[in-house]
Amino acid sequence: MKNIFWIVALLLIAMSCSKNENEMFLTGNVKGLKKGTILLKKVNDTNMTTVDSVVVNGNAAFSFSEIIESPQLYTLQLKIENESLKDKEFFFFAEPGEISISTSLENFATAAVIKGSKNHDKLSEYQKMIQRYSNRNLDLIEEELTAMQQGNDSLAEAAQKKQQNTLTGKYLATVNFAINNKDYELAPYLMLSEAYAVNIKYLDTVYGSLTPKIKDSKYGKALESYIEDLKKSEE
Repeated sequence: MKNIFWIVALLLIAMSCSKNENEMFLTGNVKGLKKGTILLKKVNDTNMTTVDSVVVNGNAAFSFSEIIESPQLYTLQLKIENESLKDKEFFFFAEPGEISISTSLENFATAAVIKGSKNHDKLSEYQKMIQRYSNRNLDLIEEELTAMQQGNDSLAEAAQKKQQNTLTGKYLATVNFAINNKDYELAPYLMLSEAYAVNIKYLDTVYGSLTPKIKDSKYGKALESYIEDLKKSEE
C-alpha cells in the first residue's frame, strides 16, 4: 500500500513539473492605480495579440499565467477609461518562471521594474550601453541643422558623415553584444530588431555563434530564415 502511495505521489509530481516547465507566473503592482484594465500582450511579427487581461477595482495588484514556448517580447498595457493610452505600456522579455513587475500609475512605462527575466536583464544592459550612440546621434543632428541654418554646407556634410559613423558603431556594438550573449534568446532578437541592416557576414557570424538551444528558439529560427532570404535575394 505504501509503495502504491509513493508511486502515485511521484507521478503527480512528475506531471506537475511537466505542466509548469514552460509556464510564466507574472505578478505585479501598479502604485496609485484605483481602477482600470491591465492587458498582457504578445508581440508577433507584425502586430500584438492580447492574451489576457485583469480588471483593477481598488486593488492594484495583478497576476498572469502564460505558457511561454520560447522567450520573446511581450507588452504590459494599462487602459483607463477616458484617458490616452500614450505612455501607458512598455515592453518586457517574457520567459518561463516567476517574473515580477512593479510600476506606478503616474509613470507606468518609465518607472517599471522587471525582475525574474534573465533575457530582460540583458536587454536593460544593452539599452544602457547603446544609449550613448543615440545621444551622440541627437547631438550630431542638432549640429547638422545648425550648420544648414547657417548655410555652412561643409559642416553639415561633416555632421552627416559623423552620423553614419555613429550608426556603424551602434551596429558593431550590437553585433559584439549578441556574440557575447549567444546563450540568450535576446541575441538573435537584437540582430533582427536593431542590426538587421548590417552586412550579411555579421548576421552569419552571430547566428553561427548561437548555442543549439538559442538557434532552435523563436528568434533563432527567425534570424536563420532572414539570413536565408537575404542570400536568395543576392543570387
